[in-house]
Amino acid sequence: MFDLNLYLAGLGAAIGMGLGAWLVSLKLNDVSIVDSLWSLFFLLMAAVFLSGAPEVGERAYLVFFLVTLWAVRLSVFITKRNWGHGEDRRYQAIRAENEPGFRWKSLYIVFGLQAILAWIIALPLLAATLGTNPLGWLDYAALSLWLIGLFFEAVGDQQLADFKARPENKGKVMDQGLWRYTRHPNYFGEACIWWGYFLFALAAGGWWTIVSPVLMTFLLLRVSGVALLEKDIGERRPAYRDYIAQTNAFFPGPPRQVRGDSNL
Repeated sequence: MFDLNLYLAGLGAAIGMGLGAWLVSLKLNDVSIVDSLWSLFFLLMAAVFLSGAPEVGERAYLVFFLVTLWAVRLSVFITKRNWGHGEDRRYQAIRAENEPGFRWKSLYIVFGLQAILAWIIALPLLAATLGTNPLGWLDYAALSLWLIGLFFEAVGDQQLADFKARPENKGKVMDQGLWRYTRHPNYFGEACIWWGYFLFALAAGGWWTIVSPVLMTFLLLRVSGVALLEKDIGERRPAYRDYIAQTNAFFPGPPRQVRGDSNL
């Protein structure tokens, strides 16, 4: 199921939201607010797709409900985590690399790019919304995978936040709870969520939307997720090297025994 006009309407909404956020970032001198905006791009586009669909079935309402839960939780969590800490060091590095004139360049380097990426990744939401065939076993498989993803993402986020909030853990590596089985349970959960959305789209006939979870998984593994966070972490935090040796990067699995047991 595909409707080009509706899909382009989603793009317009995403770009409009990105433009508004860019104007706010100029006043704050902080482009990292885009992290709080990321999931809301999808919520806005899902609302556009739902409101513009010629016929709305059970799947459309279910997917919109799931997108709302995921998007609001993630945006609130990131906003609370980043509040009062200034611009994230990742964006500080991007700012330094693109001076002079980053204030204006950030419109397309940060906000425009993320709006367009979100628009491409939102394809399964469009297909699932337009599909009006009855819910079937594939939808229930999609819901199960989505719930697994939300569990890993939300619980992993909260476990890390609680760990960092305790002063005695300063300088230590989080290797408890879900973080004992994967170094990035939140990213694994995010991937599961998007593969879940794809299964909803597949149930509606949108097999071609597989580009969305593939792209999201690639970004999480190779671009803005695991690869970026671990690029130099071993140099900044030597104990993390032991954690890498013991713990899977992405897919959960039992911790490995390494020679010379280290206390992380």
